[in-house]
Amino acid sequence: MILTVTLNMALDVTYEVPSVDWDGVNRVGAVHRRAGGKGVNVARVLATFGRDVLVTGLVGGPTGRAIEDDLEAAGLRAALCRIAGGSRTTLAVCETAGTPTTPGRQEAPTPHEGAGGRRTALFNEPGPHVTPDELAGFVRRYTSLAREADVVVLSGSLPRGVPADIYATLAGIPDAPVIVDADGDPLRHAPKGRPSVVKPNAEELARAFPGSGGAQELRSQGAEAVVVSMGADGLLAVTGEGTFRARMPYTVVGNPTGAGDALVAGLAMDQARSWPDRLRTAAALGAAAVAAPVAGAFDRDVYADIHPQIVIT
Repeated sequence: MILTVTLNMALDVTYEVPSVDWDGVNRVGAVHRRAGGKGVNVARVLATFGRDVLVTGLVGGPTGRAIEDDLEAAGLRAALCRIAGGSRTTLAVCETAGTPTTPGRQEAPTPHEGAGGRRTALFNEPGPHVTPDELAGFVRRYTSLAREADVVVLSGSLPRGVPADIYATLAGIPDAPVIVDADGDPLRHAPKGRPSVVKPNAEELARAFPGSGGAQELRSQGAEAVVVSMGADGLLAVTGEGTFRARMPYTVVGNPTGAGDALVAGLAMDQARSWPDRLRTAAALGAAAVAAPVAGAFDRDVYADIHPQIVIT
């Protein structure tokens, strides 16, 4: 069983609009609402591959009930801890103008703009306040669940009241491999729990460890391996078996929200595989997730096309 942990769960709302008029009225073409947070997105991708996955985390208030209902409707097993504070909502506004009919080979977009001017803006609420007693109750529940897990994924932002070193604490509990996907102080603290993999993106790594050598620094502090996602430039993995680079054959244009979560799902699957095989699957899933309209989904056709073309050096 793969256990995914999302302490700052959310109800993800995605608006699809032709283009955004920031000074006028915008007509939304399509609306998607579903349970989210990075660990939930990871679980959705794993479930698509038929993996046995269990979602845990913190939920509260009416939004928390909506999250629970959506997880049940999606057929995702969950063991959640309720808190007094209300869970957050996140909003992604995705422009659809210029979107290709079929995702595929496109010229590389600028950092904030896709082919034809397509852009995505994210609005993430901070989340509820968690009391010490609520956090202690979750840690007890997590400890029991983690002992039954084959792999544990700890990912996403932290709600208020949760200490920045919580991922280090949680990573040190199970004997199973632990993957941590975090930013800021939680990322800096994570190696203390000796996780199997720490997965920042390039910007997160640069913020946490200015200058070069951030991946090596994470390893020197206790992480067994560090996998850095670099968008269209692929992946860099610094491991005990050596350093690997996964290079993408072309850029996929779409909604990047959830691409890193799909990538983490690829890393969580089949731990016995070689690093090149794991990285190829992870990179292909990340690219295929960009072609899907909502986080937690991926385009199977893009995945099948791009997977064999990824070059590992």
